[in-house]
Amino acid sequence: MRIGELAKRTGLTPSRIRFYESAGLLGPVERRPNGYRSYSAEAEALLLVVTSAQQAGFSLDEVRHLLPTGSQGWQHEGLVAAMKRKVEEIAALEQQLAQRKAQLVAVIDGIENRPDGLDCADNAKRVLALLRT
Repeated sequence: MRIGELAKRTGLTPSRIRFYESAGLLGPVERRPNGYRSYSAEAEALLLVVTSAQQAGFSLDEVRHLLPTGSQGWQHEGLVAAMKRKVEEIAALEQQLAQRKAQLVAVIDGIENRPDGLDCADNAKRVLALLRT
């Protein structure tokens, strides 16, 4: 299949497909006598895996190490281990984000609920002191 058809099937632009090809994620792509690339049906599946993995937070380098190489096929244990590590990374990120959110909510609350008679400069000091605790 030509790059235009592959782009339609995957929703990727031809330039993105060429980028993934140059990054070594698609393996060798056959060239026709006229110079056009000819992609296999496997290329479509690989591109869907690559884009899904990126959406899940994997870097291209991580994806490259997870993809099957040559005729070896998928490395199931390595793939599952990598996905479990990514889940742990996401959980840690969620915890960091929850802490950041709590800090922001505390700052908003401190600003919105300024004690009567306290000017903005003194309230800013009060809110910053709350953040330190």
